[in-house]
Amino acid sequence: MRSLHYTNGNHITLLRGNTEYFPALETAINKAHSRIYIETYIFAHDNIGILIIEALKRAAKRGVMVHLLLDGFGSQDFPQEIVKEMLNANIQVLIFRQEISPFRLSRNRLRRMHRKLAVIDGDIAFIGGINIIDDPRSPKLLSPRLDFAISIVGPLQFEIYLAAKHLWMLVAWARFKKRWTDDPPMLYQTRKSLSNQRGALLIRDNFHHRHDIEEAYLDAITKASSEIIIANAYFLPGTNFRRALNNAAKRGVNVTLLLQGITEHPLQYYATHALYDNLLSAGIKIYEYNHSYLHAKVAVIDRCWSTVGSSNIDPFSLLLAREANVVVVDKSFATELQMTLTHLIDHEAVEVFREKWKKKSWFSRIVNWASYYIIRILWSLVGYNQENNNANSKK
Repeated sequence: MRSLHYTNGNHITLLRGNTEYFPALETAINKAHSRIYIETYIFAHDNIGILIIEALKRAAKRGVMVHLLLDGFGSQDFPQEIVKEMLNANIQVLIFRQEISPFRLSRNRLRRMHRKLAVIDGDIAFIGGINIIDDPRSPKLLSPRLDFAISIVGPLQFEIYLAAKHLWMLVAWARFKKRWTDDPPMLYQTRKSLSNQRGALLIRDNFHHRHDIEEAYLDAITKASSEIIIANAYFLPGTNFRRALNNAAKRGVNVTLLLQGITEHPLQYYATHALYDNLLSAGIKIYEYNHSYLHAKVAVIDRCWSTVGSSNIDPFSLLLAREANVVVVDKSFATELQMTLTHLIDHEAVEVFREKWKKKSWFSRIVNWASYYIIRILWSLVGYNQENNNANSKK
């Protein structure tokens, strides 16, 4: 396993959902004086999207270098006329893997830029699972999607800046935008720390960091001694991950999973249900969040180790997409996240009991396993088996 590079002297703040994240992001953009990097999988032209666009335009008008990187699939519906408006306002906009044909099924098409991060000057960075979108309201949703992000002040934000700049340079060169690569080096300015939290940036790409996020999870789960809480929107882990969770539960660790309770993507939803028997039999507690859509990608272990980011625990995130998580080793932060998740579990989720689950009809079981194997076949067609075998050979 690649050793994590932790930095001390950070002040890391947990941001719960859109209502805490977007005001903090807009405020930081309004204070920007040098450069801004934003990466997002989905950028919607709605109330939230317009709010951020206007803040970026104001920053560009002040002379701030603004870099906006959108994924070509997640943001394929973003209006081209708005892109032109931003370009005319001196906002640099790049598309990661422009989506061309909706009928092409290949591994390269699924290699998306799924990261959600922002870096403003050398002052603050944001990272998490929140796209730039105003959650749709509907009668069956009582609240916006459940999601998290963090803000980071301290040396760790400089590493996020370097990661964002590196990806921007790669895409700019690929799009023949050499003039957009002229970004003078920014040195991190040492400031008096507001806190002394330890954090490490984890990225997943298809080059030097192919398995970093999964391996960090596995290492923390293997070392867990008392409690593991994972909240994840799309939970379809491989054999090694499931085995690590089962072994933790069998040695007395309280393992709790907070998973999707409302059907958003049926195939993934029912495929996850195919794993419930095995997980419940190992003594793992499963809760389904049904207050709104679950979009979180967070975990807390032993009230000390935490992670917040964009990576789901499924083949798409762990084997194909570009992802970014932060690992925080800090008791106060972990306790805050643990208490937040525990409150959600107690008040906005429903426990799945093993005895009741075993009484599911044969039809339900057939649907679950059919969904599971359909996904396995699809991933096999786009190279999942090869990727998975490569990952397993390193364990």
